[in-house]
Amino acid sequence: MGLSIAEIAAVLQAHLGQALLGVIVGKNARTLARWTHATVRPPHASEQLLRDTFQVFEILSFVHLPEVARAWLMGMHPELDDVSPAEALSNGRSREVMALARSYMAAG
Repeated sequence: MGLSIAEIAAVLQAHLGQALLGVIVGKNARTLARWTHATVRPPHASEQLLRDTFQVFEILSFVHLPEVARAWLMGMHPELDDVSPAEALSNGRSREVMALARSYMAAG
C-alpha cells in the first residue's frame, strides 16, 4: 500500500527540511504545511514532483542515512550540468535525477 500525498510531503519535509523541499516544488512553507496536513491537495504537477522526489529519496535512503540523501540532493553534479539534483527536479528533470541516484547507489 502506498503512502498518501500528505504522508509523502510530511516525510520529505521532515528529512529534507522545509527550505529544500520548497525549492524543489517551488512553494512556500505555508503551502507545504497545507499539503502535509492534508488541508489542501497539491495540483497534479506538484503531486507528481513530490512523488518523484520521494522516489529519489527512497533510492538514496535505502543504504545511506537521510542526511546523506539530503546532502546529495543539494550538491552540484557535473552529470546535471553542474546544478544540484534539487534544482534539476524543480526544472522537470526527474528522470535524469532518478538515473543519477541509481548510478550513485550502484557505484556504492
